[in-house]
Amino acid sequence: MRLFLLGYPLGHSLSPAMHNAALAEVGLADWHYNIRPVRTEDLGFVLADVRRPDVAGANVTVPHKQAVIPYLDGLTPTALAMGAVNTLVKEGGRLIGHNTDAAGLLADLALHGARLTGARVLVLGAGGSARAAVAGCLGVGAQVRVIARRPEQAEDLRTLGSIEVFPWTPIGFIEASDDVAVVLNTTPLGMHPNVDASPWLEGTPWPVASLVYDLVYNPAETLFVRQAREHDLNATTGLGMLVEQGALAFELWTGKPAPRAVMRAAAETKLAGAA
Repeated sequence: MRLFLLGYPLGHSLSPAMHNAALAEVGLADWHYNIRPVRTEDLGFVLADVRRPDVAGANVTVPHKQAVIPYLDGLTPTALAMGAVNTLVKEGGRLIGHNTDAAGLLADLALHGARLTGARVLVLGAGGSARAAVAGCLGVGAQVRVIARRPEQAEDLRTLGSIEVFPWTPIGFIEASDDVAVVLNTTPLGMHPNVDASPWLEGTPWPVASLVYDLVYNPAETLFVRQAREHDLNATTGLGMLVEQGALAFELWTGKPAPRAVMRAAAETKLAGAA
């Protein structure tokens, strides 16, 4: 059986190493997970291939998490509410869009001791990854604040629930970060190869947060994480989220418990080799 990662570009993905290690660990030696770079205009052609009987499903990443929806036979309630899909699963001959991003993020935040219910959470960015972060945090009762460079994108996030929106300015950062428990970077700033970028505005005071979380996981330590640690804050990249959302997808495809430790080790090895 085949599994794919659909997106563009896909040159530095850790998912094949992670999923192929997991498939081998559970004894599915005849299953294979591969990247499938695809431009938006070719999505229809590639989705027809995903429907073939020798394909069990696929992951979907940027820029296709919303564009893929018209090609599907249905969405789970979570994917419908978020308006985005990251996992395709065959269900009774139908191709169904799931979203494991929010659940994966919440699982990893919990592993890092974050307590979100009733807490103020600051989300940096308003794109596709922000939708998962906002939906997940609102779903467990957090008070969500968003700082966005594009105000119209932030307004779209209001469809997920009640949020506060602040401008991407020094004053916006200061006001939005007041008394927050968790800071989440959902922007691509600092992602390989642009490792010298950070979403935190230079010269802006850092909040006294319990956790600073960067959804970017390549490089292994982003500038944003390094800056937070230099201010004595607990900080981590999003590698754990990658593993958790991938594990949930793996279980949907295979019906087997995901070997999370194996997946994480494979992702870390691949990441170290790419450094």
